Amino acid sequence: MFTVMVIDDSPFIVDIFVTMLQRGGYQTVAAYGGQEALETLSTVKPDLILLDIMMEPMDGWETLMNLKNSPGLRDIPVMMLTAKQLTPSEAQEYGIYIEDYIMKPITHKELYEAIEGQLNRRRMMEIDIQMATEAGVDAKTIEEYGRLRKSIDINKRLLKLLESTYKISDEKMKMGDEAGLAIRSMGMNVRFQEERLEQLRTEFSAGNRPA
Repeated sequence: MFTVMVIDDSPFIVDIFVTMLQRGGYQTVAAYGGQEALETLSTVKPDLILLDIMMEPMDGWETLMNLKNSPGLRDIPVMMLTAKQLTPSEAQEYGIYIEDYIMKPITHKELYEAIEGQLNRRRMMEIDIQMATEAGVDAKTIEEYGRLRKSIDINKRLLKLLESTYKISDEKMKMGDEAGLAIRSMGMNVRFQEERLEQLRTEFSAGNRPA
């Protein structure tokens, strides 16, 4: 059974999400703070972590980095589930480490769709990587492909969230605005990554052609 860990320093919030997940058929593990989560993860390995940001004394970002700096935990996918508005600096610093950034409150349906979407993306990436491996594509290229696929996917979602939060499309926003410049820079970086990804896809296709 698919296991989801919920990390939040509010027992009330944890109980809400545990109940939602269990109704959806997921097995759950609860942790009431970052330190407790890290201690629990020494014996339990969930398939996915839902992590709140505004916790004390260890907040969600610090908890995330502890997870990603631990060899035994870094591969567990993490979705930030929070009422805190995302900032451009957070998106740029932490985007590479997370699978999604979901704003609370959230409905049962939205939560299930977010989890299943993350699972489907991982499955599709695994299929692509397996096909590339079988086609003889070198390991370094495959690793870069996987990294770019994930980065582009999450950064597009973070950009959409930031554009909504900061109303980047508003004509009144000044070009010199710090948030606006950061968001535009992220957008340009995503486009560069997409171009590189297309190059790698071409290499994958070439590897599949008969000699």
